[in-house]
Amino acid sequence: MNWNTNWREQAWQSLDETWDLVIVGGGITGAGLLHEAARLGLRALLVEQRDFAWGTSSRSSKLVHGGLRYLKTGQVGLTRASVQGREQLLAEGPGLVDPLGFLLAQYEGDGAGRLVYGAGLTVYDLMAMQWSHRYYSPADFQMLAPYISPTGLRGGFQYNDAQTDDARLVLRLIREAVAEAQGSWGAGEQGREGSAPPRPSGKGLEEGSALPRPLGEGRGEGSAPPRPPGEGWGEGSRALALNYARAQELLRDDTGAILGVRLRDMANGADGRTTDVRARAVINATGAWADHLRGQVGAESRIRPLRGSHLIFPAWRFPVAQAVSFMHPLDGRPVFAFPWEGVTLVGTTDVDCPPPLTTDPCITGDEVAYLMAAVTTHFPALSLSLDDVIATFAGIRPVIGSGKADPSDESRDHVVWQESGLLTVTGGKLTTFRQVARQALEEICARLDDDQATGEARLARLHDDAPVLQPVDDALPGGAALPEETRRRLLGRHGREAADLIAAAAPDELTAIPGTPALWAELRWAARSEAVVHLDDLLLRRVRLGLLLPRGGDDLMARIRAIVQPELGWDDARWAAEERDYRALVAAAYALPDRRDIPDWPAQLAAAEATRERAAVARQERARLRQRRGGLGLALVAVVILLLWLIHRHHRGAAPHA
Repeated sequence: MNWNTNWREQAWQSLDETWDLVIVGGGITGAGLLHEAARLGLRALLVEQRDFAWGTSSRSSKLVHGGLRYLKTGQVGLTRASVQGREQLLAEGPGLVDPLGFLLAQYEGDGAGRLVYGAGLTVYDLMAMQWSHRYYSPADFQMLAPYISPTGLRGGFQYNDAQTDDARLVLRLIREAVAEAQGSWGAGEQGREGSAPPRPSGKGLEEGSALPRPLGEGRGEGSAPPRPPGEGWGEGSRALALNYARAQELLRDDTGAILGVRLRDMANGADGRTTDVRARAVINATGAWADHLRGQVGAESRIRPLRGSHLIFPAWRFPVAQAVSFMHPLDGRPVFAFPWEGVTLVGTTDVDCPPPLTTDPCITGDEVAYLMAAVTTHFPALSLSLDDVIATFAGIRPVIGSGKADPSDESRDHVVWQESGLLTVTGGKLTTFRQVARQALEEICARLDDDQATGEARLARLHDDAPVLQPVDDALPGGAALPEETRRRLLGRHGREAADLIAAAAPDELTAIPGTPALWAELRWAARSEAVVHLDDLLLRRVRLGLLLPRGGDDLMARIRAIVQPELGWDDARWAAEERDYRALVAAAYALPDRRDIPDWPAQLAAAEATRERAAVARQERARLRQRRGGLGLALVAVVILLLWLIHRHHRGAAPHA
């Protein structure tokens, strides 16, 4: 399935048909919706104004976890759904979703003790029908995390979670949805049993569903002409995903009912062609940007965008064998460091990021200082400094605002809103995308299925036990000479297309790119087949070199160019412009900010320590004062009792004389 320059033109022309469903947003939520909608036989179109996974879904903390900390706030349902999603992804996506051990350090003054954490981890494990957690003494804990500070360490727990390549998870879901709907796996694909057969010509909708209204007049200026039957896409096509296609506005009839969306082609900037797309239902799955479309139906803004930023260190400089979580010395929030793709990630912050969200989010100087304060306090033996940071990234969480003063207190659960015909789904976690998609599609099926029998059958299929990810052939044709870990990684990230990737590789390209676990062949395959429109699509989301190498991989740019420029069909002028823009983006959004804007975190830690010492002295003074007052009070009580006793004796002695 080649998503190249010609594919994009054919895809744009194929928009001239009526869809059951248009999904706006190409992150994990939109990908999950497309995947489930295609499985149900709906004609589904997904559009994304930037690249697939451009927003939150390529800038997450890379964790597929149950959200242990959400048990603390009583979000048991969210935790349970996350644990179930994690377990299914671990079973179906090895090489893409992999186990990750987690160490939970406990220090003096951390607050909750061993019993509280133990109880929470017991519940956490039981939700997954397992028992993975264990408590370690301080000495044993240091054996698992050799560089962690021993000062005040009381021990800690170890438990199991998981991690992923978030952008690759999104892309695999999207590509499998489209391929399955078309029944058009590549020549190297294995296991086509179970893929959906194409619909016969003329069977555009499920039997019994209402016929769509004709599009009629009013297509946007510059829109593509109608697609001749059979051209570009198979007659059975039921799913299409298109990046750099912005849903500019909702289309509505005289009564206000939503008829579809007006799309603008953003591949070459904001002045691209437009077309009107008719759909029976529209889902707004744009995450932190959801209020834009909601505003078009008169809904008030409800999203509270929160930024979570991360630092990336080379693994040799910050070696951790598994994730280590600890409390921040300034505010007591949990911070973690864990190994990912040959580097060590440190995160995360949780701060307000008010609109407009029109540019790539980036870490601020205050956030850099916050994270450096955490790692230098808990890993002092490593002597980490800003010079050790090879990259940064920041993502925007789509959180539903409730007015809480502390952003971390806001719920991370998802919501589904029906507002004047527009269905919005937002919030939630990376791990719960399938549960979110199914809840949203319950609303859509109820709206689309006019025939009760058809509707009940579709709803029944919606909640069946179908796999999230397509099964793959572990043998991987053409990959026998590859190391087992490399084969596993390719199968996980590329699914059934891994064999095609190997077949497309030049003889010297099945080797690792220096400093990363990625292969040179992955660059060629992505440039050829994965809808790369700009260089940052390739290096930040398809193959994550922009996060794994200093300066976004600029030192390897000559060889990268030799491999991918012919595949992309770019002339030298286009390449020069793309390279210039990529370097500027890396400097602005994936590097440290100006050093002058980064606060002096040792001074912050010293000030906080001085404040704690003053508070401790004040507590001790108050305790001594209470003791003194208590002593004086006891003495006074004793004097009163003595006086009363003497008075009592005096009265008893005087009684006979009376």
